[in-house]
Amino acid sequence: MNESPVRSATTPSDDPIANVIAVASGKGGVGKTWLSISLAQALAKLGQRVLLFDGDLGLANVDVQLGIQPGMDLGTALERHLPLSRAVINYPSGGFDLIAGRSGSGSLASMPINRLQALAQGLRAVGESYGRVVVDLGAGIERPVRYLASRAGFCLVVTTDEPTALTDAYALIKMVTLDAQEQHKDTPLGVVVNMAASREIGQRTYETLSKACERFLKRRIPLLGVIRRDPKVRDAISTQTPLLVRHPSSPAALDIEALARKVQEVTGGELTPARRGA
Repeated sequence: MNESPVRSATTPSDDPIANVIAVASGKGGVGKTWLSISLAQALAKLGQRVLLFDGDLGLANVDVQLGIQPGMDLGTALERHLPLSRAVINYPSGGFDLIAGRSGSGSLASMPINRLQALAQGLRAVGESYGRVVVDLGAGIERPVRYLASRAGFCLVVTTDEPTALTDAYALIKMVTLDAQEQHKDTPLGVVVNMAASREIGQRTYETLSKACERFLKRRIPLLGVIRRDPKVRDAISTQTPLLVRHPSSPAALDIEALARKVQEVTGGELTPARRGA
């Protein structure tokens, strides 16, 4: 694949990247990174060729959760003006590829807009050979989060039933919506309720958020999945093993697989012809 280095993008397109699924949250502690990893694996099990991109610019930890030490991370590729493809590593037990981030890099978290545009251009290029690119965004509503969310073909907003999580999820949805309106665009959004005591409680949590969005934003955001609270998740994280590998029949694993099928449905199935081995 002929991929231009990140620095070569002088007029990068701000159009959404159709096969990118961004995973975002208004606050930390809602299980966003774990969900991104698990969703990447579940999509791979459905036959997609998947790239997991650690876009938490400044507090990256996908590699920590997976127990791997990448030879090159996103920060290094950007610093050396290398194509993002140089930072891709394969994660065989999960069935997907990965671009690891760099934890503790405040310079990435405050990346200026021209470099954010170049990063999106590089992501578009490296993602051309994948059916799905799952981007684990940083928590919060800062510009890098909102910008990368707006470049995604679809954005999942992760929340829990905690009042602060709901408030911050609403704030994120509001800011992304306003940004899109200013650009006369639309960023498709969906909600995932994580760590729910039951599916019924997860549904009620979603309805609380949905009513606020309808009342104040005049926008209805669909519920794509409820992931039940499951002690097997903590065990998988502590052993640095994906849940679908360590506990494939656990309640949360089944919920993740249902979420992956729903994501496939709402994002139109196979958006690029590339599959593993193609």
